[in-house]
Amino acid sequence: MDKFLNIKKFLLDLFFPKFCLGCQKEGTYLCDDCRELLDICEYDYCLCSAYESIPPQRLPPNSKLGKCPKCHSKNLDGLYFALAYKEKPLTKKLIRQFKYAPYLKDLSATMASILVEHFIKTGKNASSIWQNSVLIPVPAHIKKIRERGYNQSEELAKEISKILNIPVISDVLVKTKPTASQAELKKEEREKNLLGAFKINCGASETPQFSGKKVFLVDDVYTTGSTMQECAKILKTAGAKSVWGIAIAREE
Repeated sequence: MDKFLNIKKFLLDLFFPKFCLGCQKEGTYLCDDCRELLDICEYDYCLCSAYESIPPQRLPPNSKLGKCPKCHSKNLDGLYFALAYKEKPLTKKLIRQFKYAPYLKDLSATMASILVEHFIKTGKNASSIWQNSVLIPVPAHIKKIRERGYNQSEELAKEISKILNIPVISDVLVKTKPTASQAELKKEEREKNLLGAFKINCGASETPQFSGKKVFLVDDVYTTGSTMQECAKILKTAGAKSVWGIAIAREE
């Protein structure tokens, strides 16, 4: 099986070569030199947002809490993110190519490796953090999936799963209606835009697979947090022990 995959990779690289999105060097979507230009975050921050006129506070090293006292009422328990969205043009380019046409679905492996480097730098590579947990991608509406051909959050979750050996549950949290682009809305409009947009689909089982577990919600960019907050509310109501976010980048 490994031999077949290696042959397949060789043929794909031969006929569809990859080029670095930073410098156009052939071989990979992000060469080592351009990767060094990215400031992968070495710290954890609370959920406070500039959109709330409260800058995010750096959390103490090895803190088990993911938010400051001002954010205690938020549904999300904390957020792990690797990059500042606005800081580097390369960060924006990577995410745009992953999310918008021309779509680069297999950028997911590169994105996952960036996140894992962040986990290592912040000491989040300890097995105790990931015990009894599952990865759940923020769902996309079926119309968006048909347009793009995939849900970028699900592809990212799959790659993280391979590295951390955590199961992915892709079909239990679903998006029931199309919504306007969050990027084009103000904070209050974003929250209203998402009301009733998500639900739990347990299938034949009455108990969700994530019941009693630590859930890590996976998405590409965290902006005001409205999407993750709404998803976290739904998941906790359905039995999740806690809900943390994982995003490639955070926008402030």
